[in-house]
Amino acid sequence: MRPWSGLWAGDALGQRVAVETPSGVLVYDELERMSRAAAREIGVAPGEAVAIALPAGLDFVIALHACFAAGAVAVPVDLREPRGQWPREGIAAVIDRPLACSGAALDVRAHELDDIAVIVRTSGTSGAARSVPLTYGNFLWSAIGSAVTLGLDPQERWLCTLPLVHIGGLSILIRSAIYGTTAVVHERFEVDAALAALMEDQITLVSVVATTLARLLDAGLERPPWLRCALAGGGPVPGALIERAARAGVSVSQTYGLTESCSQVATQRPGAGASSADSGPPLFCTRVQIAPDGEILVGGPTVSPAFAPVLATGDLGEIDDEGNLRVIGRKADTIISGGENVAPDEVEAVLCEHPAVVEAAVFGVADSQWGEAVHAHVILRSALSSEALHEHCRARLAPYKVPKQITVVEALPRTASGKLRRAELSTSVRI
Repeated sequence: MRPWSGLWAGDALGQRVAVETPSGVLVYDELERMSRAAAREIGVAPGEAVAIALPAGLDFVIALHACFAAGAVAVPVDLREPRGQWPREGIAAVIDRPLACSGAALDVRAHELDDIAVIVRTSGTSGAARSVPLTYGNFLWSAIGSAVTLGLDPQERWLCTLPLVHIGGLSILIRSAIYGTTAVVHERFEVDAALAALMEDQITLVSVVATTLARLLDAGLERPPWLRCALAGGGPVPGALIERAARAGVSVSQTYGLTESCSQVATQRPGAGASSADSGPPLFCTRVQIAPDGEILVGGPTVSPAFAPVLATGDLGEIDDEGNLRVIGRKADTIISGGENVAPDEVEAVLCEHPAVVEAAVFGVADSQWGEAVHAHVILRSALSSEALHEHCRARLAPYKVPKQITVVEALPRTASGKLRRAELSTSVRI
């Protein structure tokens, strides 16, 4: 297989924009030339790991493709962590400054599909973060499966405001390179910049989480002229939010994925249904089964070799008669109250149906009577009494699922990619 950094040389794609940022753009011919020159500067042997400690932008993209050109394994580093916490074991070099791109180009070698391309850290929302090796084949099959589901516009411009140190953002860069389309990269999510890009910069796809989608709608996102689809993942998306987006002319496709499966596992087709609670069917060539205890099991060519052949996700789900996957919640997050199982995601979705609720987080707290009691934290957009919210829940949930306590808060603990840090909620409340 040819290396990513050699995919476009001499092709008609050469003058197409590969990556666009607020500080500048690179066309594919430039990315080819600069990454091959930068590869020589890295000075590592094929297969050695190289940490990339750069902010999201052109320098990060060049460093990533320089690693591919050199046959090195790229290891993106989260710059928010102290340098002493950066990965060190097995790291042959650290790129913490822009690479020189003016020297002689390195002769690149072809990669096999099972060669490791990157090592990505999980977000750590369900336990300690772990390092996941992903191959060129993982990314290739993920790109194919995503295109089969979402379609592929030859003029695609995919807006990425997600961190490039996690799979949600990084996969946009690599997927766009495989397609020969444009990744529009912002260093971080800033609502005004993202809104302007969606309305003015011919963005055709954007990846969001529930919180960023809500903030864009609050800021006035309505009928973006070029947007085909907003791909929503990173956790459950309340049905009320999807319906609100539909009223604003924003087509949302829900997706379920994991780092260990190279991002998407199941994805709704664009326009599949504004209020559907499922994540759509599995991607092309991805196999999904439900274990007897309800755990989602994933197989296929997108699964990291460290977790193949079958990835036990730790998530609970079900598959409907049409083959669509519905994610119920995390096994570890299940609250057992009075001997009954409560899925926090279900209660959160009900809370978010109330027009006064912006966000909700549900968790279990040790209780002498119930074993665990259901508690909730909510962010409100307008004044509302706790009793009114309890009444709203009682009308829609079985009694044992109704939160025993609802607390109004200013913010919820989330990762940079928007995932809820539920463990931090459960340690913040004591009975």
